[in-house]
Amino acid sequence: MSHASDEPRIMLIGVSGQVGSALMRVLPALGSVEACDRSRLDLACADDIRRVVGECKPQIIVNAAAYTAVDRAESEHELATAINVEAPRMLAEAAKKIGALLVHYSTDYVFDGGKAEAYVENDIPNPLSVYGRSKLDGEQAIRAAGGAHLIFRTSWVYGNDGANFMKTMLRLARERDYLSIVSDQTGAPTSSDAIALATVQCLAQYPRQGSALDGVYHMTCGGQTSWHGFALAIFDEFLTEDERSRIKVEAIPSQAYPTPAQRPRNSVLSNAKLLARFGIALPAWRDALRQVHASVVLRI
Repeated sequence: MSHASDEPRIMLIGVSGQVGSALMRVLPALGSVEACDRSRLDLACADDIRRVVGECKPQIIVNAAAYTAVDRAESEHELATAINVEAPRMLAEAAKKIGALLVHYSTDYVFDGGKAEAYVENDIPNPLSVYGRSKLDGEQAIRAAGGAHLIFRTSWVYGNDGANFMKTMLRLARERDYLSIVSDQTGAPTSSDAIALATVQCLAQYPRQGSALDGVYHMTCGGQTSWHGFALAIFDEFLTEDERSRIKVEAIPSQAYPTPAQRPRNSVLSNAKLLARFGIALPAWRDALRQVHASVVLRI
């Protein structure tokens, strides 16, 4: 990755999504940011990708866009493939052509969840869903292109932007007195703000070592919990004592809440490689949740 000035041009794709919105708040610390939303760049259109990359001529392309409707993907295979496989392939090829670094986000859903311990990057993937398969195929397409790339696998993403589990729980808490939440799926809730900050920290280091850092990394908050545990933590953080006492939150098994797409039971990812290569550790998931709550107060 080479450029004439010290300030790189950064092309951010998916600026309106959870991670993209968080990135837009922190990426300007690194360089000039060209934000691309759906109105400017249709990821299902190869000509759009080539044209916009050619116009922008970035040193860094950050792809925070993805097809993330996990259950709907089971019946929208072609659309999931277009956004999660073909678009990353074309971005990787376009990035290589101009010598740019491609940053891309993937998921814990590339694994089947059958491992007892935390997954490391070289564990054999085995997706259980169309969504998981499309994200894995996207990773492989980027690597096959042979250009500079950083692929960050994350999990259970939430934040103040976009639709996510945290916002759904807070909405349901206003509407209902009783909730049933799955308790036998384990993972690390990871805030979009934590992902964005860690991404910027990685990018700040990349020019010194370059392609030696290329590859796949796990990037999640520390620790683990269940969806049930995450819901209780959300309520503890955001609701008043009276509101918490009104709501009964029952722990249920996965089979009591069937979904079109099967989820991995164990979604815990080891972040040891990220720490070893970059010296970066995201906060513990509970601390990150507190920071998300604090950011709501600060923005108000």
